[in-house]
Amino acid sequence: MPSVRTIAIATGTRADWGLLSPIARSLAARPDCRVAVLATNMHLLPQYGATLSEIQADGFGDVVTVPMPPSTDTPLATVDAMAGCMQGMARELSRLAPDLIVILGDRFEMLATATAALITGVPVVHIAGGEISEGAIDDSIRHAITKMSALHLTATEPYRRRVIAMGEEPERVINTGAIGVWNMLNTPRLSRAELERSIDFSLPPESLLVTFHPATLDPIAPAIRCDALLEALDRFPDHRLLITYPNNDARGREIIDRIERYAAARPARVKVIPSLGRVRYVAALTCVAAVVGNSSSGIVEVPSMAIPTVDIGIRQRGRIAGPSVIHSGDSASEIAEAIERALSPEMRLLARSEPNPYARPDTLRLISDAIALTPLSTLKSKKFHDL
Repeated sequence: MPSVRTIAIATGTRADWGLLSPIARSLAARPDCRVAVLATNMHLLPQYGATLSEIQADGFGDVVTVPMPPSTDTPLATVDAMAGCMQGMARELSRLAPDLIVILGDRFEMLATATAALITGVPVVHIAGGEISEGAIDDSIRHAITKMSALHLTATEPYRRRVIAMGEEPERVINTGAIGVWNMLNTPRLSRAELERSIDFSLPPESLLVTFHPATLDPIAPAIRCDALLEALDRFPDHRLLITYPNNDARGREIIDRIERYAAARPARVKVIPSLGRVRYVAALTCVAAVVGNSSSGIVEVPSMAIPTVDIGIRQRGRIAGPSVIHSGDSASEIAEAIERALSPEMRLLARSEPNPYARPDTLRLISDAIALTPLSTLKSKKFHDL
């Protein structure tokens, strides 16, 4: 009888669980795998939508929760939260003793998780390494996680080459394509009417979906950047706006306060939802004319939905982007000009016709097979690969 591999999957936000959920379900369906989901950070915070329920709704009722200090409004508070997360993750990894832990991306709680895994001797499988986002500390966090990881699943071939250039052995680095794109194309679709009932807000086809995060390396305060975005959005009074919360990065509360006040003053035109969740988010992308903000999703996944993206500021600078992504400066006039271009017939036609550089049809299979079948004996130690 084949041995059963125990796989821990760490998740801290609605965004990363939306990406990890099909991987978790695919692995849990295999006879040679047992999955334990470790949930922390925003999943446990009611003000961000209490998204632990989304994990449970996906069939993982026995989620292991790892509480951490809830405040991340300042750098010091973020470090305190990381310390709590690291301690809790180390405790749970020692108790569960999984064969592997899967970590996605570049957030501060995942750096704490990877560190706990390294010290407790649990090999890390890192999804989405090798990417660049020069405007945020996430960039350095992502590369740090790469060096603590034993197996790497990248979203494009250039990202695979970059991970190898960091000294990782080529046979441990696999270009799988982006799981977010696979998710977009395989998530059940709500109709426009179903989505509108769910959010209690109508979304005509000319609506915009807006998500704006702090750019943690930007010398200008996120409140000022957010004010410029909101000023630009006011130049499109005939377009309804669906706005979601930022992640709980340092100073994210400044953005939340502003978008809530903005929506309260414009209730007929603006709706704020802390977390749409995967199914409603995909549905929203089928209902709106464009995405506006600075989320990685606008660059990686949204092009597969055949609508343009306006990417604002420095937060995602350096990422590979398809032609349907419009990079904008931070001023209200620059943002408004980019939105005008995104809404043009020419740009919308381009978005429908150009391929997404992150798309592969077999992404989920490649990821699941790598996690389930890579010999554990090859992941216990690492050698630096010189070019």
